[in-house]
Amino acid sequence: MSRTFSEVSTLWKAGKRLYVKKSSYATYVQLLNTHLLPSLGEKTCFTEEEIQALVNAKLDQGLSLKTVRCLLLVLKMILRFGTKLGEWPALTFDVHFPTQADGKKTLQTLTVAQQQRLVRYLQEHLSCKNLGILICLHSGLRIGEVCGLQWKDLDPAAGEIHIRQTVARVWLSDGEEREYALSIGTPKTLSSMRDIPMATSLSRIVKPFRKLVQADNYVVSNAPEPLEPRYYRDYYHRLLASLGLPPLRFHALRHSFATRCIESKCDYKTVSVILGHSSISTTLDLYVHPGFAEKKRAIDRMARTLKL
Repeated sequence: MSRTFSEVSTLWKAGKRLYVKKSSYATYVQLLNTHLLPSLGEKTCFTEEEIQALVNAKLDQGLSLKTVRCLLLVLKMILRFGTKLGEWPALTFDVHFPTQADGKKTLQTLTVAQQQRLVRYLQEHLSCKNLGILICLHSGLRIGEVCGLQWKDLDPAAGEIHIRQTVARVWLSDGEEREYALSIGTPKTLSSMRDIPMATSLSRIVKPFRKLVQADNYVVSNAPEPLEPRYYRDYYHRLLASLGLPPLRFHALRHSFATRCIESKCDYKTVSVILGHSSISTTLDLYVHPGFAEKKRAIDRMARTLKL
């Protein structure tokens, strides 16, 4: 008799944790325990219709399209593993997503006026936490990347920021109890390991700090241990509230940086490399959306070229 999905997934986890980053493994296990095992745990055979129904149910429950796609990735890995073990026949399935689920959400960004107001405050009230936010606005770092920055990663003399690690809070338990730990590891992709030019204005701010701190301390915490991203996120939200700014996600700092770069007519490939995107298409999809005026100028140029 074939093993159940639960039994096969246990074997899959044992092998998978040896070959992927701790944070990736934690994500896989959380998706498996929270969403897949309750629905598929005791099953020994699977159909495309059942998988489609699971996708529809998760979207109806309010899960994001990104989360559901990650869910399918984990499911496919386990199904392929079960097939390799000889437990289940190979299953190829084509899942369809509702049209509305594919709709693009509006990016959260600070307006130019809001960004200028925030930068002025950070410059006038310098602290390690405020410097971290200032760095994000000048470089587009992710929250895990800025929490993972050590003072030795900031080189104001050379005008560079070195991104070599990221900090994440990961779920380590495979059982019912959720056990979390702080994980310090490499960035999410090879392209995320990068060197970012430091704006001259930011270099002037960083230089005095570098003379007073320990090189191996983390920038945001100014301690041998990094600040956990969720605590930094809480600080950021309290700061926005105190300034009367809208409660945008921390990731809005990254979006704001990229948006200002595109608005300044920066080269798309350069922006993509600075952000650490693995493909320029990610940058284009997220940030390059011509408005009506730009479309009209393009059509007018075409008409003039053809003398229409």
